[in-house]
This record gives sequence, C-alpha cells and structure tokens, in this order.
Amino acid sequence: MVSNEKIITSDFLVIGSGVSGLTFALKIATKHKESKVIIVTKDSQSESNTKYAQGGIATVFDKNVDSFEQHVQDTLVAGDGLCDEDVVRMVVEDAPNRLQELIEWGTKFDKNENGYYDLGREGGHSQNRILHHTDITGAEIARALLAQVNALPNIDFLTHHYAIDLITEHQVKKKKTKRNSKISCYGAYVLDEKKEQVKTIVSKFTLLASGGNGQVYETTTNPTVATGDGIGIAYRAKAEISEMEFIQFHPTALYNPGEYPAFLISEAVRGFGAKLRDFKGNLFMHNYDEREELASRDIVARAIDNELKKSGKPHVYLDCTNLDMDKFAAHFPNITEKCASLNIDVSKDFIPVVPASHYICGGVNVNKKAKTSIKKLYACGEVTRTGLHGGNRLASNSLLEGLVYAHNAFTTISKKYKKAKLPKNAPAWNDSGVIKNMEKILITHDRNEVKTIMTNYVGIVRSNERLKRAEKRLRVLYEDNKRLYDHSELSVDLCELRNLITTAYLITQFSKKRTKNCGGFYSLDCIQ
Repeated sequence: MVSNEKIITSDFLVIGSGVSGLTFALKIATKHKESKVIIVTKDSQSESNTKYAQGGIATVFDKNVDSFEQHVQDTLVAGDGLCDEDVVRMVVEDAPNRLQELIEWGTKFDKNENGYYDLGREGGHSQNRILHHTDITGAEIARALLAQVNALPNIDFLTHHYAIDLITEHQVKKKKTKRNSKISCYGAYVLDEKKEQVKTIVSKFTLLASGGNGQVYETTTNPTVATGDGIGIAYRAKAEISEMEFIQFHPTALYNPGEYPAFLISEAVRGFGAKLRDFKGNLFMHNYDEREELASRDIVARAIDNELKKSGKPHVYLDCTNLDMDKFAAHFPNITEKCASLNIDVSKDFIPVVPASHYICGGVNVNKKAKTSIKKLYACGEVTRTGLHGGNRLASNSLLEGLVYAHNAFTTISKKYKKAKLPKNAPAWNDSGVIKNMEKILITHDRNEVKTIMTNYVGIVRSNERLKRAEKRLRVLYEDNKRLYDHSELSVDLCELRNLITTAYLITQFSKKRTKNCGGFYSLDCIQ
C-alpha cells in the first residue's frame, strides 16, 4: 500500500452514490459549471441502498382525497412522539417539488389505465400516496439520476473508492479535537481499492451520503455495502450523533436460508391486501393492532417476533392468494418472479417471511439545511438523524427525505461557494510501519461475531442484561480491531469491520440510556 504523491483537490466531495449523493451532485454541478465535483463510492456507481428500495416515494399527489396535514400526522404517529414536527412539515410540503424534479430528470413512475399516477398505500399511511415503479422504484430512480450525472463533464465519479476517515483539525493542525468543539472538515482520505493506494482528497465542502448500517445484523435487507461507514467516520471526527437505538426491522423479508442479503417482500404487498398468518395458517395481526397488517413497521415486526417466540418456528406466512393476481403480477413482477424461482406460486402458496434489519432512524445530527456539527461537512440520507423519522420511519419517507435534504444542502452550499477557499496544509496519508495482513480469517470471524452479538442481544427485543453482554463483547472486539488496524495494511474489509464495531457500540450505548419503549426501540426492562 502506498500513499499518494500529490493531493487531489475539488470544490465538492460527495461520499456515496445513492439518491442523496447523486441528487446533490447533479444540482451543484449543474448550477456551478466551473466547479469540480468528486463522487466517491465503495462499489459500482449504482450499488447503494437506494437501488434496493422497492416501495416508492410518499407524497401528497391527489389533493382531492389527501392533504399535507394527513401525511404529517401519519409521520408523527409512526415516529411515536419523537419527530421534529417542523422538519416533518418541511419535508412533506416540499415533496411535490422534489418529485417533479425526479420526473423531469427521467424517472418513470407507474400510471393506471386512465393515465394517472398509480398511487400505492403502505403501513402507517391513511391514504394512497406512494409513487412507485413496479417493485423496483429505487433502481429506477438511480438509473435516471446516474444518466443525468454521467452526462456532466465537471463530475468525476470514482468507483471502488472507500472513504477511510474525514480530514479535520486533528490532521491539519495536529491537535486533538473534542466533540462539540469548533471543528472543520477539509475532505477525506480515500482508499483506491484497485490501485491499493490511499488518496488525500481536499475539498471546500464535503457531503456525507453513505447510507446505513444494516450489515451489523445477521438478517438484513441491506446490500453488503451498508456497513455504517458514514456514521463511523463522522463519529471519529467528533460529529454529533444521536438516536442510534432506533433500528427499524422490516417485518417481511423472504425466509430463504442461505440467501444474503435477505430478499425484501415490500410493505406495499400488505398495502395491496396481503395478510399475515402464523405457522398454522391463522391470522394474528388483529391481536396486536386495530390497523392489522397496515400498522407501522415496529408494531408488525414485534408481532411477528412474538409469534415466532411462541411457536418456536422459523417464520410466519404472508398470504396473497385472495388478491387479484393479474394486478399483483403487474405491480410486483420481481417479487412474483423471485417467489416462483423458489417454487412458491403466490396465487396458491403462502410466502414464508421473517423480520430483518432494514433502516436506522438515528445517525449524524443535521439541521434543516443538512449541516452537521462540523463546519463544511453536510450530510443527508440514512446516515443522518434529521428529526423526520423520530422513533420509527413511516414507509416510503426515506427516499423523500434524501431528496429534500440533498436539495437543502445544495441551496445552502451554493450561497457559500463563491467565498469558500480550499484548505491548506492537509497532510498526505501516512502508512509507514504497517505490515501486510495475511490472516483475513480474523476479519471474517470478528465480522460474524458482531452480527451474532447484535442479533442476539440488541435486536427487535432487548433487555438490560442483553445490552450488558453486548457491551462487554464489543469492547473486546474493538480492542482486537484497533490493534489490527494500527499495524496492518489497509483493506476495505478491515475498515468496514472497524465501522461495524463502532456503530454496534453506538447502538448498544444509546439503547442503554433509553428508559422508555417507543418506536423501533423495545426493551423488556423499560416502561411503555
């Protein structure tokens, strides 16, 4: 591994290539054609959580039957009292503008036979307001955004580049920094995986849009790239982090042992009319919530978890057999095809499902302008805690959040761009004294152990004793990883493990501090 011989400079550095990062890059590069924008992403251009989003984007589109107030209230109810209502209103009311932009950029949403947008409904929503592209909405949005981004000459897209750490005063001025102190971001150290070279990218502004950390659990709908990298590097840079205890488990991932990540059976399937049944085929959601299958995700996930614990069985069922199969196949072609590949005929057979880690509602604190507590560092998307989701995200609000906050970051930074200057004295990466790590088994073993700890002790249902055990084991893993990181040649696997341990620790610590059950957090030792 060698460090770079020169420092790479840019006006804007974007870390992540999901809906948030691509939207910001597109807007800023279009407005400031003389600027240089660098997007770094750890895999291919399209590999992100956005690509795997099935459901769609929630927005008040038909004001004859829907209203901003209804969408606001649905979001507040799902968030279980922890949402920032001002933020909720801002996002909901800005939604139509952001959706119109997506359409203008070439995103195609499904329409019905009358030529109007086919609005779906998901758990927690009081109206049909989900715009979608069959059951691959995220992939369609990513396609449209990438086509626009790749057409701009002032954007450099660096694939297979992994952000190791942010550059702050700690490196530039050689002084220790404290959380909540006045810190500035000067860019990031980035590992070029193919060249095995660490690059120093210095930038006037940095946008963190790196997604979530679903890979911290054994069963997750998240792609393998979702290892909490953004939260990890922001935490080490002393950014403010909050509400990490609120993990949303999607109630219905396809039960298919050996498949990884788990295939998601969209919440829109229940919105379409599918019913949950226990292992004996009995309906059970009426025992947990009057909304039954359309209750919010935390309620449905805990209900399934309870049914599994009572029965000792590995899964429950999702029953689609009484639905209009022609419409179902048209709306959910990929789900239908996936089930058929496993010899499940959704018109006749129940779909085996289990809850899976899906989304983290907390993360890096940002204000309405997408500003973090670190100067010149902005963030948007799942890596953040904005106040929109509170204790539990309302279905199909996440892509919307990414769009709105990417726009807010764009408008805020645009006003500051002309006066901004590139930072000086950013040191190149120093990897002297390291040795080549030949034992990858150490990394693999520790990664699996993190997943086991979090699944068993910090999952859908927690307790004080489970959290103590998790904390004890994670501390050992942290010390082992630190020794390995300090003395071994860098690799993506090693850096990912570092961030998985960090986010696992943060989830555990924030869980220990919460004394009341709400949203996606539930402990046997807490009050309701």
